Amino acid sequence: MRRIAVASALTFGAIAVSAGPALAEPVTISGIGTFDIPGVPAQTIQVPGLPALPGAPGAPAPAPLVSAGDKAVQAAASKIGSPYVYGASGPDAFDCSGLVQWAFKQAGINLPRTSYDQASAGTPVSTSALKPGDVVSFYGGSHSGIYAGNGEVIHAATSGTPVKRAPLSSMPMDGARRY
Repeated sequence: MRRIAVASALTFGAIAVSAGPALAEPVTISGIGTFDIPGVPAQTIQVPGLPALPGAPGAPAPAPLVSAGDKAVQAAASKIGSPYVYGASGPDAFDCSGLVQWAFKQAGINLPRTSYDQASAGTPVSTSALKPGDVVSFYGGSHSGIYAGNGEVIHAATSGTPVKRAPLSSMPMDGARRY
């Protein structure tokens, strides 16, 4: 008779099953019940979100999560040095709100086109709670950029100045929004 050991899936994050011939073998899951499962091969099943059983073979490392805001920062950073052109929204030239809209589109999020609309949509965020990817508004909402972390913003400044990274404190900040 094949024995199936269930190693506390909720505590250890994996279910270990031992091998052996049988037509239908009982599987007992602590706190849930016993079930007859025919032809179950020996295997370890990783339950997402729970730690792997110590020494479990082939337990993959979890992939790091990248937020939409982080993706938008990466997209905007890839355009540093691109020219500023009033009314442009990429992929080769940008104005301020065009850069913000384009970067978020690369992250799968549709933002309004103008800086004024970007300043009023989304969820308000205080300066002390800024995270990379927050949309930052300046000069009464007439200018926008993407907070890049470490007190910096990526923005398309003005005619003659390419897309750049600058200190957040280099412009009068009006507010921030999270999408």
